[in-house]
Formats: sequence, C-alpha cells, structure tokens
Amino acid sequence: MITVEELKRLKEKSFNIMIDVLEMTTAANSGHPGGSLSSKDIVTVLFFHVMRHNPGRPDWPDRDRLILSKGHAAPALYSALAEAGYIDRQKLGGFRSTGSQLQGHPERNPELMIEASTGSLGNGLAMGNGIALAGKLDGRSYRVYVLMGDGELQEGTVWEAAMFAPYHRLNNIIAIVDRNGLQQNGPTESTLSIEPLDDKWKSFGWNVIDVDGHDIPELIDAFEMAKRIKDRPTAIIAHTVKGRGVMSGEWVVDFHSRPMSEESLKNILPGLYEQHRLEMEAL
Repeated sequence: MITVEELKRLKEKSFNIMIDVLEMTTAANSGHPGGSLSSKDIVTVLFFHVMRHNPGRPDWPDRDRLILSKGHAAPALYSALAEAGYIDRQKLGGFRSTGSQLQGHPERNPELMIEASTGSLGNGLAMGNGIALAGKLDGRSYRVYVLMGDGELQEGTVWEAAMFAPYHRLNNIIAIVDRNGLQQNGPTESTLSIEPLDDKWKSFGWNVIDVDGHDIPELIDAFEMAKRIKDRPTAIIAHTVKGRGVMSGEWVVDFHSRPMSEESLKNILPGLYEQHRLEMEAL
C-alpha cells in the first residue's frame, strides 16, 4: 500500500508526461499521442517507483532496463527521461526535428538510458530476452521491462520470444502489454484478434497478471508480485484507454498518429490543469 504523498507524487509525474506528450507532438505536428497517453501511467510507475536506475550513472551495470517495444510511444519515454534527469527538458521541444536526439522512435543512446532502437514492432521482447539472459549469465541483479502494444502481439516474433523466456526460466523479464484495444487502422479485435490473451500467455508458460493500466496502486502491486515470481517470466496485461486524459481523444482511432492542432491544444490546456488540480485535492 503506497502513501497518499507517494500517490500524489506519481500522479504529478503522470500529468507532466501527458502535457509533454501533447506539447511535443503538437509542436512537431507529428508523432503518436494516443498510444503515448495510454502508456503514461505505466511509464510513470516504472521510472519513478519500480525500476532501479541512477541519472548520475546511466551506464550503471545493475540498472533495470526498459525496452519500449511500442517505439511510437517515444514521447512518453522522452518525457519520463526528462523528468528523471537524463534529458535536458529543453530538448523535448526538438522532438522529431532534424538533428535531434529525440526522433519519432527511440534510437539506442546509453547516455540517455535509451536501451534499444525500437519501433519495428514485434522485436522488443526478443531484445529484452537477450538482455535478461545476459544478466543471468553475468550474475547481475537487474530486471528487464518490455512495454509492448496490443496490436504488436499480432507479430509472430512476439510469440517466438514468448516461448524462449520460460524455457530459459527468465524470471528477470517482465512483459507489459498496453491493452488499449486500438491500433493504427482500428480495433485490434476486428483487425486480427489476439484474444484470449491471458490464456495465450499462460499456455506459453508465463505468470500472468491483469491490471487497470491507469490505477497506480494496482500497477505497483502487479510489479511487486512479478518480482516475487522465481521460476518463470511475468506478463502484465494492462487495460488502458487510448488517448487517456484528453476527452476528445479517448478511444479515437485517429488520435493514434494525428496530433492536436495548436489551437485545439491551447483551448483544452486550462481544463486539463483544472481537472488535475481537483483530482489532487480529492486525494
């Protein structure tokens, strides 16, 4: 059970990430706000409560690793890295611009704690497996977290990697599925159904935990439970809302890769700040 103070701190981080995502994608007139916002609470809990890392030593060998397999959600990652002290906040304004270190999909940069180049969907879990296995062989204590999209699970490489981790008893890898139900061209279930998702992961030998991907205490409990599993990897199915926090963008397919206009963003920002203030006062 976390304290009210800790919950407020994490909700503040999540709100900051939301605002950054909206401002970055709007300024660039490019990017993927919908899936960045569906994953904002997951990223918040990982960076600011669960993962072991040190901004003063981004190359610390025993740091926990995050592989953003759904690389199009890079704005959420970049914002968290700025909040954590790895990225100069001013650089967020250069998102997707020529010469920027912060492109539309992450490019591996150990100095910024960007662990892998991702965005070609379906490859993150296999990368994470390799890093987790290396940690086992080297006697390291770190854990590897792989954040995937639900549409990404239509890729066959995901299920090859899903076979690999239990076979090698990689209890140091945790897969998180951002289950927002929408992909670029519509609902996942009308594109290529991935259900029954829990049973699929279980049949491959994974420990499976279902959570509300926007409930911070629930997410924390899930990650703590995953750490206690000693004989297999864990898959956390996080049920989320595409475009979470922006009423005009929630559950909207086009918000996957269509940023808000400058005028629209300007109009909704006061309401977002007021809603956040009221939510924090209610805690």
